[in-house]
Amino acid sequence: MKLQVNGHTAYAYTGGKAFDASLPCLVLVHGALNDHSSFNLLARWFAHHGHGVLAVDLPGHGQSDGPPPASVEDAAAWLWALLDAAGVQRAALAGHSMGSLMALHAASLAPERSTRLVLTGSTFPMKVSDVLLNTAREQPLKAIDMVTSLSISSIATKPGFPGPGNWVHGGYRALMRRNQALALQKRGINLFAHDFAICDGYTSGLKAAARVQCPTTLVLGQHDQMTPPKTATALAQALNARVELLPSGHNLMAEVPDALLNAFRTALR
Repeated sequence: MKLQVNGHTAYAYTGGKAFDASLPCLVLVHGALNDHSSFNLLARWFAHHGHGVLAVDLPGHGQSDGPPPASVEDAAAWLWALLDAAGVQRAALAGHSMGSLMALHAASLAPERSTRLVLTGSTFPMKVSDVLLNTAREQPLKAIDMVTSLSISSIATKPGFPGPGNWVHGGYRALMRRNQALALQKRGINLFAHDFAICDGYTSGLKAAARVQCPTTLVLGQHDQMTPPKTATALAQALNARVELLPSGHNLMAEVPDALLNAFRTALR
């Protein structure tokens, strides 16, 4: 589905069904150097079970045009502009990693329009180590390899979508490499360094949490090395959130897809 948002074309995957703004809406926001495809399973399940789903490509990512958001705050405002363009008044907001900060801030901007909030692989502050920041700036392909290793807790993870040749590590690496190359080709942007800087620079998480009014769930990976669960304690308390831990690293969508789907079904019930 393509929409015009702030003068640019924005893309959102609707889960294989035509989007219906009259249904309960679920917005899914991807993480750094990812796109809507990281949420394929969740998008398809909810689209076929009574929801209108918008798994977005953020501006400057995937199939969405325009410059990438300058900040978490800018991305949050863009999400509501996209929902306005789609004719949606109220929505459940969910995001992974960088996208979780954007979903959080969006819920704080319009608490009366936010029905649920689900934050996956999240924490605040979401500081990025100097090593990763510098490597993303100077050697982005090496940084992609580092993040792939840190994001998946097992050396031989069972495929999230079982099938011949499915490789969780290789698929995650290929997705990030593709999005990095597209951003460089189309916009001359080192997108990985840009996205990391957005996460590292966001300082309003607890203030945003204080404005959120809807029921909130944090779904975290027990073995997450990128956003360890213990670092999300203050955020969970500020949101009065229910916390669910899954046996996974940072990339829960690929590593424990069925468990993540069940966690979302509970959170949105």
